[in-house]
Amino acid sequence: MKKILVATEKPFAPVAIKGIREVTDAAGYNLVLLEKYSSKQELLDAVADVDAIIIRSDIIDAEVMSAAKNLKIVVRAGAGYDNVDLAAATERGICVMNTPGQNANAVAELVFGMLVFMARGMFSGAAGCELKGRTIGIHAFGNVGRNVARIAKGFGMNIAVYDAFVSKEAVEEAGCRWCETPEELYASSDVVSLHLPATAETKQSINKALLSKMPKPAFLVNTARKEVIHEQELIEVMTERADFKYATDIAPVAAEEFAKFEGRYFATPKKMGAQTAEANINAGIAAAKQIVAFFEEGCERFRLNK
Repeated sequence: MKKILVATEKPFAPVAIKGIREVTDAAGYNLVLLEKYSSKQELLDAVADVDAIIIRSDIIDAEVMSAAKNLKIVVRAGAGYDNVDLAAATERGICVMNTPGQNANAVAELVFGMLVFMARGMFSGAAGCELKGRTIGIHAFGNVGRNVARIAKGFGMNIAVYDAFVSKEAVEEAGCRWCETPEELYASSDVVSLHLPATAETKQSINKALLSKMPKPAFLVNTARKEVIHEQELIEVMTERADFKYATDIAPVAAEEFAKFEGRYFATPKKMGAQTAEANINAGIAAAKQIVAFFEEGCERFRLNK
């Protein structure tokens, strides 16, 4: 009998666990839970005899994989996967997957929740501005970016897109304006919403050279990864430009420095992009189904490592 571990420092909602269990029970698998754990040793002990792991933002590194002698697959319930050591997984013959698209609407709605909050002066009572007629620049046009575009249309916004891996035709088919370079995107956008993964190419790529090109007033919303921001250069821009506002659901490393921009900076206490009941359920159940398909059919559709 296959043993599946759900290891979540931030647990799934009970209804999501119920759905995951229904999938694994139907396959004849044994589901075990490790929730709200407080030490890595608890995780190391829990993985000792499991065949598969479902995680959220939990760290699965080489040490964890070495402790999991039977491990064949790790599924990150969500889109981002920089919390899993892909090279270590490949070396050990472990398949790593994510569940793309399951959290996309939740993240996109959060973008607009934060954007309205910032545009209206953080609900302080001071006069703010409206979003209608403004241009939102979407940096990376995957599942989340496309949902952001969908919602932006409802706000009556103009939509510009830059994605090095998406064609002009695909962007225009979605009713958006294609930008040839990041510089073009930032120079023509009142708002920029970031949806980049944290890779060697993207880390600290959102820098002063790009941000300084944005027209006044400028709004930057980051629901991607904090690593893509060059924090010190963003701080420089916000110091030089009283019109520049930044909202994020990933607390920056330099949180104390950003805190001085009262009324122009907001960060959620924890990463909130996937924190809806719907996203929680969708991602968890998708992860369980992918594990069953992997073992029963050899399906590796969402495999991330080679």
